Amino acid sequence: MQETRSTGEDVDHSKEEIIRLVDRDSVIVSHHARVRMFERNISTDDLLSAIRAGEILESYSDDEPCPSLLMLGFIGDHVYHVVLGICDDHLRVITAYMPDDEHWIDTRTRRKQE
Repeated sequence: MQETRSTGEDVDHSKEEIIRLVDRDSVIVSHHARVRMFERNISTDDLLSAIRAGEILESYSDDEPCPSLLMLGFIGDHVYHVVLGICDDHLRVITAYMPDDEHWIDTRTRRKQE
């Protein structure tokens, strides 16, 4: 499957829509995300705060079953990336991780794959 990436400015889903779904408690955290949150000592409240205040970096409009996006957020003093599925009536948290130097030039710029 071809991955379609666009920058935050081209995102189909608005930040307001994301905040609305968070505020309505329309968020499902996947099993994978729960495991990663436990490993990284991230609470659900911290994750939701990071999403509310976060910045959309990339959009993956062709993802199935729902389009998804990558957000940059802060939990305490730590920078995290959060991948969200944007479904019709809810958000699905896919994962949360700290960006590393191997894959990211800085917290907002992905390294080119060779």
